Order: sequence, then C-alpha cells, then structure tokens
Amino acid sequence: MENGQLTWITNFIWGIADDVLRDLYVRGKYRDVILPMTVIRRLDAVLEPTKQAVLDMKASLDKAGIVHQDAALRQAAGQAFYNTSPFTLRDLKARASRQQLEADFRAYLDGFSPNVQEIIDNFEFRNQIPRLAKADALGTLIEKFLDPSINLSPYPVLNSDGTVRLPGLDNHAMGTIFEELVRRFNEENNEEAGEHWTPRDAVKLMARLIFEPIADQIESGTYLLYDGACGTGGMLTVAEETLLQLAKERGKQVSVHLFGQEINAETYAICKADLLLKGEGDAADNIVGGPEHSTLSNDAFPGRTFDFMLSNPPYGKSWKSDLERMGGKAGIKDPRFVVQHRGEELSLITRTSDGQMLFLVNMLSKMKHDTPLGSRIAEVHNGSSLFTGDAGQGESNIRRWIIENDWLEAIVALPLNMFYNTGIATYIWVLTNRKPEHRKGRVQLIDATQWYKPLRKNLGKKNCELSEEDIRRIVDTFLKFEETEQSKIFSNAAFGYWKVTVERPLRLKGIDPERAYTPKEIKALRETAERAEDAPPVIKKIHKPGTAPDPLRGLFEVVIGGKPRVVEYEPDTELRDSEQIPFLECQACHQPGYLPSPEDQRTAIETFLRREVLPYAPDAWYDPASVKVGYEISFNRYFYKPKALRTLEEIRADLLAVEKEAEGLLAEILGGSTR
Repeated sequence: MENGQLTWITNFIWGIADDVLRDLYVRGKYRDVILPMTVIRRLDAVLEPTKQAVLDMKASLDKAGIVHQDAALRQAAGQAFYNTSPFTLRDLKARASRQQLEADFRAYLDGFSPNVQEIIDNFEFRNQIPRLAKADALGTLIEKFLDPSINLSPYPVLNSDGTVRLPGLDNHAMGTIFEELVRRFNEENNEEAGEHWTPRDAVKLMARLIFEPIADQIESGTYLLYDGACGTGGMLTVAEETLLQLAKERGKQVSVHLFGQEINAETYAICKADLLLKGEGDAADNIVGGPEHSTLSNDAFPGRTFDFMLSNPPYGKSWKSDLERMGGKAGIKDPRFVVQHRGEELSLITRTSDGQMLFLVNMLSKMKHDTPLGSRIAEVHNGSSLFTGDAGQGESNIRRWIIENDWLEAIVALPLNMFYNTGIATYIWVLTNRKPEHRKGRVQLIDATQWYKPLRKNLGKKNCELSEEDIRRIVDTFLKFEETEQSKIFSNAAFGYWKVTVERPLRLKGIDPERAYTPKEIKALRETAERAEDAPPVIKKIHKPGTAPDPLRGLFEVVIGGKPRVVEYEPDTELRDSEQIPFLECQACHQPGYLPSPEDQRTAIETFLRREVLPYAPDAWYDPASVKVGYEISFNRYFYKPKALRTLEEIRADLLAVEKEAEGLLAEILGGSTR
C-alpha cells in the first residue's frame, strides 16, 4: 500500500478523536481511547473469517471439560490471539439502548484471549467505557471505526463486480499506521513523551552502530534482541528491521526474536499491541511489563542472554523504591550489581537519585560469551554517566568494570536538543565483548554534535534531527576508526586514575618533639594547642629500631634521644588533600589494553608526588591503603575548542566607535547642546 493511503487512513483515525471525543476529553487524553480502539478494531477484523471456527472450538473444549484452551483456540483462530465472545464489532452497531450496548461491548472485550486482555487492562480502557456510554458516544465511536471508507482488515473490500474497492492492510502497513498514531499522540504531549519515546533518527543510528560493524559476519540462524526499558518497542522493531535488511542483502536467512521489559503500563500496552498488530504474536508474548515489573528489582529474564541489546533508559530518575525492594544498599546480593573483578568484589550500585547506569549493567550481565559474535549493545545516556561518582563509587566502578574488561568500543556525542523532553547533551555508548583486533584496548570518542539538520518546527524541545546523510557520516566515522577532528582514539588506560589522599603532619606549639602521644592526648592537644607551620610535628607512633624509613608513605626518620628512629606523624585533617593521578603517569599504560600492575601503581604515584607535591610540601605523604581506582571520560577535555580572542585592534576600534557615539551627550544632558 502506498504511503499516501496509509497517511489518509491515519488522518481518518486521528480525525475520529476530534469528531467523537472533543467534548468528552481534553486533547491530551484522546489517545486513552483512540489507541486501544484502533487495536481492538484491527484484531476484530483479523479474526472475522475464523470467528465461527473459534466459537465451535470453544464449545467443543467446554463440552470436553478441557481447562487449558489457549493453544487450541489460537490454532482455531489461525492467530496468536482470539475472541470467544458471540459478538464482533459489527454486531454491536445495532443496539436498542446504550445500556445494552455497554453490556455487550464489555462482554465482547471479555472474550479476547489473555494476551489481548493484558493490553486492554494496561491501557485501562474499561475505565473509559462508562464515560463513553453515558455521553452516548460508544456507539458513534464503534461506527466510526467501522466506517466503510476505511479498511483496517488484512482482507480487501470488494465491489459487487469482484473488483477491489479498498485494498487490505498487511501487518507491516497496520504497524506503520499504529506507530504513526503513537508518534502523533506523543508529540502532542511533548514533555512527557520523551520519557517513553525515543526519536526514530536516534534509534536508526543506534541500530546501525550495532549491526553494520558485524554485518558481514551475520550467519543464517536465530538472533535474540533485548531492550530492558523498551517503552513502546520502537527500538526493538527498528533494530529487527535493520538486522533483517542487512541479512537479506547478504543472502542470509535470519530469524529474530524480540524481548523487552517496560514498567509503564500504558507504553507496555502500546508495545505489546504494536507487535500483535504486526503479526508478531510470539514477540508480543516476550514483552513483560506493568508497574510490578521494574527491570532493576524484578528482572523478567534472569539467566537469559541476548545477541543484540539497545535501550534508552530514564535519566536522573530515582530508583530508591527499587533499592528498598532489593533489600537496601547493604542487602543487595543481585549478581548483576555486585561482581567479581580482578580479584576483588566490585559494587556497581549507583546513587539512588539516578539509576540509568544500572540499566547498562543489566544488559552487560546478559551478554553471550560463548558465540562467535558475542553480544553488541547500544545505549543512550546523558552526560553524567561519563563522569559522576568519585573513585570507588558505583558509577566510577561501572566505568572501570566496562573499560578494564575492554567492552567499550565507542561513545558518540549527539547534537543538543535531539529528544522531545530534554535539551541536554546525550551520548550513545557502543559496547561489545567481541572487539575486532584493531579496536582491542582502545576506545573511540566521536563528536557528532554538529552533524544534524534543523527541524522546521520544534517538537517539544527537539529542534533538530539526524538526516540519513548525518547517520551515514557517523557510522562511517565509527567504521573507519581514524583520528580526525571529530574522532579521537584512546588507550583504555587513558580514562583511569588513582585517587590518592595526601597527608601533612599536625604541627602544634609547645609539644615534646621526641615522644609519641596517645589518641586521647592528641585530641586534647587539638583543642588547646596552637597550630603553626614552624611548630614540631606531633608523633603518634615510634617504630621499633630496624624499621626502614619511607617518607612518601609516612615513615619518617628522626633523632630521638640521640638515636635514629622511624616515626609516624599525626595527620592534620585541615591540611588533608587529594590528588587525581592519571594512569598515563605509567608509561606502559600508553599501550592499548595495558592495565597497571601494583608496582606500576606505586611507581607512578610516587613519581607524581615527588614532581607535583613535594616541591611545595616537603613533609607530605600518602597512605597506600587509601588509594582508590576511578574512571571518567571527559568529552570537553578532548573536543573543547576555545573561542579565539578578539585582537587588540578590534577592541580599540570598538572603544573608539562607542566614544564617538557618546561624544557631546554628557554636555547635552547637563545643560545645552554643544553641537
């Protein structure tokens, strides 16, 4: 079917809302009725030819006392869904009273199979029926969807002479119409839409970044796709189309199974309905959602792994309630969020104010490790995922876990104002556990912030989009993997650092410089004695003779009672400082994939402290036990271009121009023109 006809049908359905619902609902609520009714009418039309077969099967199953009837009824319907009520929508057109119509319509809805019931329940469509019935709008609504000028059935409508009056709508065309309706309703509610709706241009780019690098390695077979925050399912369906297209171009027979989880009931219903309308009943069964199905606290697919994953998780959204359901920060035992890494237990639990990186961790836990292609992931994040979290905290640990496992291929900075509900900077993270040889040990950063096409009309905060040329340019930049103005390549270790606490001794006037003070004495001294830079340092421990001095680690050699001894000083908390020492202080870390050993760590830290700290604070030291490893990725550091300053001539010319403009004004104000 041509696009023009699809647009006409979409416009017709869109118009039903204005015709029937205008005085009943505010505009933002139209979709509560129109979307479920579109789904119901399509399913009704698809089931019409097998209606009697389903009723006959139902009767025979009831007679035989068979309880589990779902499979047999699906078979009788020839679809992944069915309706066992005695009615079709056409039967409901002629009802004597609105009470009878309401009762029969409810019976009709109750006859749908459990998977359709789930969609109706999550749309909360039954809640709309009293309002529609009371306003006598239910019958009009049904009549509009049965209007003879449109055909939502997969079967053509014929003239009396057998010619086609209205062509049938195949599953793809119906899916296109439904997605267009969803898009329009979402764009009507711009601000909230962005929470569950990712612009198609961004989704297309993510799908291409996942599939194009391994397009020639795709073999005939079955692939599993997953989205842990699937919203209306757009990412899954676009990714599926992209994979099927690439496989087809290479002569491969590919079967794709979609899996998703979504906590918002309405968007979950839309996602499931969309897949049913497209004839993907099995995929619809693999979508799990509703308020009780949070991906973080109630993983619907534990232990299952996937070939390709992509997602746009919520940013800056509290996950405190999930944390409480998981037993609190100390009680979390979920192996997705507490992992073993390089011989230590690493907590990947982030601040409760933002759980976006946990969605990424969830996907990484579902990677396939025993297949040639492994798994590939693309996920959208805001800028905070690049740098929030101090060394040793959840966000930093996640970056460390990802980069030290060499899973991060690239991060693409998208143009500002790409999304409906936010104008902030956003980034696509591309990850895999099967990096090609030339990418191993390296991470590519791509600045695509200037590659976009302005929209003629803003959609919420979205004022630009990625054209096909922009998407091609970004994917090509990724595939070429070359250093350019917009593409920078770094060794993994370039993002790592040691956070080191630097101490200096507590110096107090009037103390005995040759004795050790107890903690209680030191506490009292802190309150009574005066600090001074030229005062002697307070000793808290005198080591046994024979202990080797190591001033950088706080073991200082002094003379006590005429004999050399090694002592530890009490640190002055007011002078305590920290240094962030990059892994690149270690020369070997410049090699792709090299991670510093404990000896590298010691050498690098001490070299740095001798060069940067001791010249200004000769009595400083650090505690090796306090060293923490952190990771952060600073796009601004690598891509920021300072604006060129104006020349002195330009500034002088501006000053002279202002002076000339103001000439005589003061005299004019103070009394009389001098001109």
